[in-house]
Amino acid sequence: MAFYITRGNYTPQAIADLLARPEDRSEAVGALLAAAGARLVQMYFTTGDSDFLLIADSPSEQEVLSAMLAAAASGAVTNLTTSLAMTTADASLLLGKASRVARDYRPPGR
Repeated sequence: MAFYITRGNYTPQAIADLLARPEDRSEAVGALLAAAGARLVQMYFTTGDSDFLLIADSPSEQEVLSAMLAAAASGAVTNLTTSLAMTTADASLLLGKASRVARDYRPPGR
């Protein structure tokens, strides 16, 4: 399983709805991700450029992205960005592979 981090914003209408009826959205988001084949690890309400951040555990990006597309289609969220997160040990393996691949790569114009 891999971890994916998604950040996003609530639409003005969604914020108004949450103010009118405050709720912890992690249960609904967890159910959405589960329906797509992923698992919600944690969800945070954030300040700054994003209103929320969620961490999902999933076999591939397809499960998480399909859940995020469904959320976006609801009209309640926008500006969704999803990134793969890896441990430093996994990153070390990735860097080693990239190092081997880079030996045969010819940059443009060289």
